[in-house]
Amino acid sequence: MNEPANLTTAAGLEALQAELEELEGDGRREIAARIKTAREWGDLKENSEYHDAKNEQAHLETRIQRLREKIASAVVVEEPASGGVVGFGSTVVVRGEDGREQTWQIVSSRDASPSEGRVSAESPLASALLGRESGDQVAVSLPRGSRTLTILSVS
Repeated sequence: MNEPANLTTAAGLEALQAELEELEGDGRREIAARIKTAREWGDLKENSEYHDAKNEQAHLETRIQRLREKIASAVVVEEPASGGVVGFGSTVVVRGEDGREQTWQIVSSRDASPSEGRVSAESPLASALLGRESGDQVAVSLPRGSRTLTILSVS
């Protein structure tokens, strides 16, 4: 099964690689030490510390494999150099019909955090904004209904 491309910025890719390095190094060493210590405690059939450590090892290896897959499928998208058209990595200031202004950055789904002003490029909001310019009005269909937004600036 082919995974879809993982859109990310250069900084996002570096963060994935750093996490992978940490897990492959210190993470594996810590688990190996726990397994070794638990083995020394005797009968493995009834040794809960050993079984817990082996479970953690399986989770760690799964996480490592998933990170490798994300890195292999990563497509680094350059952040826009200047304002203009809304694209991946853009920071967009919009005003709603109620006059309230909001600032959103278009990021990968992995980096999205709406409470911190970062929305996934695959979200309905970002999909409506992508390719638009300052001054454009866009209609956004959201779970709570449609909203019309005016793009005030793009950087």
